[in-house]
Amino acid sequence: MANSIIGRDMAVDLGTANTLVYVRGRGVVLDEPSVVARNERTGEVLAVGHEAKSMVGRTPDNITALRPLKDGVIADFEATEQMLRRFIQQVHRRRYMAKPRMVICVPSGITAVEQRAVKEAGYQAGARRVYIIEEPMAAAIGAGLPVHQPTGNMVVDIGGGTTEVAVISLGGVVTSLSIRTAGDDLDQAIVAWMKKTYSLLLGDRTAEELKTSIGSAFPYREEPVADVRGRDLVSGLPRTVSISASEIRQALDEPIQAIVDAVRVTLDQTPPELAGDLMDRGIVLTGGGALLRGLDDRIRHETGMPVHIATDPLQSVAMGAGKCVEEFEALQAVLVGDTRRAS
Repeated sequence: MANSIIGRDMAVDLGTANTLVYVRGRGVVLDEPSVVARNERTGEVLAVGHEAKSMVGRTPDNITALRPLKDGVIADFEATEQMLRRFIQQVHRRRYMAKPRMVICVPSGITAVEQRAVKEAGYQAGARRVYIIEEPMAAAIGAGLPVHQPTGNMVVDIGGGTTEVAVISLGGVVTSLSIRTAGDDLDQAIVAWMKKTYSLLLGDRTAEELKTSIGSAFPYREEPVADVRGRDLVSGLPRTVSISASEIRQALDEPIQAIVDAVRVTLDQTPPELAGDLMDRGIVLTGGGALLRGLDDRIRHETGMPVHIATDPLQSVAMGAGKCVEEFEALQAVLVGDTRRAS
C-alpha cells in the first residue's frame, strides 16, 4: 500500500505546445500535444493530445480543436483542467487510488493570478497537493546543471509559448527574463511571410513542418529546398511553391532576434562574478526551440559565449520537475507553493 502511494507522485510540464507527465519511479510516461477537441453544443471533450491535434484545422462547426494554453499560461481554464484530468487518468489506470502530489512547471514571468489558476487546475484534476516550479529552474535541473553550487549557470528554455532566460546560482534564480516569443511565433512568422511574399495561405501545421524540416537561424552549407502547399490568396485554389532554407531563415529573423536580445539583456543584468562563470560554463539551450538548426551558432555569434544544447531539450523541463518529485525532501527548496502546509 505505502509503495503505491509513493509511486503516484507526478510532475507535469504543462506547456503551450506539449504536456509531459513524469511519474515517480517510472520517468516520463506521457508526452502529448496540449490540444483539446470538444463538442461546442454539449461541452463534452471528445479527444485530447495526439488525437485532438490531428483534428486541428479540420473540424466541422460543432467541434473545436483548441489549445487551452497560450503564451505558457492558461487561456481556457475548463479545457486545461479536463486535459490534465484525462492525462492523469491515462497514467493512473486505477482511478480510485489516484490522489497524487503534483509538481507543475510554470513560466517565470507568470502573475500571481495565473499561478493560482495553474494550481487550481491541478487540484480540480485530482491532485492531493500542488507545488509549482519555475520552468528555467526545472530546465536547468533537467539539463544536469549544478544548480545548488555557488557558480553561475545560464539556461535558455525555448518552448512553444514562452522563452525563459535565467541565470541560476545556489539553488535560486539570480536574474531572469520571460518573453512571449517562442516556437509558436516562429510558425506565425512563416505564415505571415508566405502570405506577404507568395500570397499563399498556410495552415499552422504546415508552417511548423517547414520550420522543423528546413528552418534555421544561421547560414550553413547545404541550403535545402522544400515544396510547400497552401491556398493561393488571389485565385483561392491550392498551389505549390518551392521555398529555400535561406528564405525561411529570412522569415524567422524577427522572432529569433527577439530571443537573442532576451539573452543579451539577461547577460547585461548578471552580476559580474557570475558573468565570469558564464564565460567558462557557457549557455545551455533547452526546450523544443533549441532544436532549430543553427540557433546555438547564432547565439554564440552574437554574444561571444560558448553555447551548448541540452542532451534531450524537449524533456529537460519534465526531467527537472521529475527530479524534484524523486528527491522531494532535498529539492523542496526550489519549489514555490504550498510548502507551508504540512505534507
